[in-house]
Amino acid sequence: MWNNSLQTFLASTIMAVGVSLSGCNSNTDDDQSVDAGASEQVVAETTSADDSAATNTEVEAGKAQQRTQVKYDVSAWGNESVNSINVGDLEGIQSTFGKVLSTDENSLDYASNPAAKYRFMDTEAPYLDIIDSEKYLELGWYFANPTDSDEEKELSQNHAKKAYQLARKLMGDEGGNLVADMLNVQIIKNKTIGGQKVELAKCEFYSCMLVINKADAQTDKS
Repeated sequence: MWNNSLQTFLASTIMAVGVSLSGCNSNTDDDQSVDAGASEQVVAETTSADDSAATNTEVEAGKAQQRTQVKYDVSAWGNESVNSINVGDLEGIQSTFGKVLSTDENSLDYASNPAAKYRFMDTEAPYLDIIDSEKYLELGWYFANPTDSDEEKELSQNHAKKAYQLARKLMGDEGGNLVADMLNVQIIKNKTIGGQKVELAKCEFYSCMLVINKADAQTDKS
């Protein structure tokens, strides 16, 4: 009887131990599965972060390329002698800028006086204008931004070159230096340059303007 009971007890104990070991093995397998899953997640997150960093680098490189500063090679525009003209010679002034494509006889000048505006570019293109009134002669052109297209930058450079050439005809070498200063974002106000009274000269916010006060200008240049 004891032997039977002992055998029964031993058998029960062995079964319990077996179940316990089986449970431990199951827990170990689960832990290993969790560890493997966590490792895979870390690898995936690291790969994703690397891809994101690479993408950001490419985007920033693209932005840097698009933001190339516009350069004005003033020294290459020439310092040879030019035929001087005065602020009253509208035809001579216009010929330096090219062909007039449109005229607005109902425009306003720098001080809101009645004036005529002569445009040398199509309406949708970066502008190149002359505004002429009884008191003022104004030269205006598009000042390109680093984020503009290559075509817009090139047109801005061409406009600046024409303004430089015209300024030299109106004010000699001092006029050329004036435009160079404008392109370097210097603002000039109420200053006599090359015999002409410059009311305002500046390039900022996509726009360059050079305003000469004709009433105080030297009109007989030689």
